Amino acid sequence: MRPDNTPLPFQSGLVSVITPVYNGETYLSRLLTSLLFQSYPHLEIILSDDGSTDGTLRIAEGFRERFLAKGCGFRTVTGPHKNASAAINRGLPYVTGEFLIWPDGDDALEPDSVQKRVYFLRAHPEYQCVRSLPFYFDVETGTPGAKPDESIGDLDNEDLFWPLLEARTYVCCGCYMLRSRPFFEIYPDRRIPEYGIGQNFQMLLPFMYRYKCPTLREPLYVVTLRRGSHSRTPLTQAQETAKYAAYERLADEIAGLCHLDPEERKRVQRWKLRRRYALSLKYGRKRGSFLALYRLYACGDLSLTSLAKNTAWICFFNNPTGKKLYQAYKARHEKPQA
Repeated sequence: MRPDNTPLPFQSGLVSVITPVYNGETYLSRLLTSLLFQSYPHLEIILSDDGSTDGTLRIAEGFRERFLAKGCGFRTVTGPHKNASAAINRGLPYVTGEFLIWPDGDDALEPDSVQKRVYFLRAHPEYQCVRSLPFYFDVETGTPGAKPDESIGDLDNEDLFWPLLEARTYVCCGCYMLRSRPFFEIYPDRRIPEYGIGQNFQMLLPFMYRYKCPTLREPLYVVTLRRGSHSRTPLTQAQETAKYAAYERLADEIAGLCHLDPEERKRVQRWKLRRRYALSLKYGRKRGSFLALYRLYACGDLSLTSLAKNTAWICFFNNPTGKKLYQAYKARHEKPQA
C-alpha cells in the first residue's frame, strides 16, 4: 500500500499468495516449504494470522530470510481471532501480483503448481482464471490418494458458478488461480463478505459468474485431510443450523454482487430449500421438512409424485419404528446377492 492507503499497481508476472492461518504451528511449515520450492520464482507471500495463540508467527518468521534470499516478497499481517474471511481481508490490501492464489495453511502445492497455472494463463489471455485438480492426503493414516471430500464434476465444463454453488464440483481453494485485476474490479474496496463460514464462496462465485474457468487435468494441489481441522470438526445441531443460515445470507449477498436475474434468483432459492430440507431430515424436524418440501413443490422443483413419496417418508419411514419395518420388508423381499 502507498502512504495514502491506495493500492500499488499490479506487477506483471508476480503471483500473490494469501494464506489465512490460525494456530497452525504443527502444519504451516509444510505449506511454506512447498512455496519455497516452487519452480516459478516470482512470488509474494502474504501470511494473515487470525489471532493465533501458539507458535504460528514464530514458524512463519523462520521462513522470512529464506524467501527473501530467493527474491520473494514475504509479509505477515495479524489481527484478533475472527474467521478465515476476515483474515483474507487483512491480506487483500497488500496484493500487488498479476495473479492471485489463496492456499490453506495446512495444505501444500506441488513444485510446478504455480508455474503451470501461470504459463497457461499467459498462453491463453482469453481466460481470467484456471484451476488444477486436487490431490488428497490423509495425515492420520499416511495414505496418499485418499477419497476426495468433494465431487470432481464435469471437467469439460468451464461455467462453474452453478456447479460450485450446488456442490457439483470442488471448491478446493488452492487449486484456483485468478487474475488480480478482474478480481478487484468485483471487490474494489478489497474486502470480501465476512460471514464466519470460510472464504471460498466469496472468492470464487462472483468471479465464476463472470468468467469461464478451464481445468488443468493434473493434481497440482495437495489437500491435507486432518480429523482435527476446523472444517472437519463435528458441529452441534445449533452450530450447523447457524452455519446453514449464514450460507443463505452469503448466497443472497453474492446474488446481489452478480446481479442475478429473477430466474437465477429462483434457482438460488431452490438451492436453499433443498439444504433446509436435508438439514431438517437430519435432525428429525418434521415441521421444517414439510415446509421446505412443499415450498420446493410450489416452485416447481418437485413433481407431485416426488412430493407424495417424500411426504410418506417424513410421516412414516423417518422414525425408529418405520425404519425397522422397512428394513424387515427389505430383508424379506430383496433377492440375495449371487
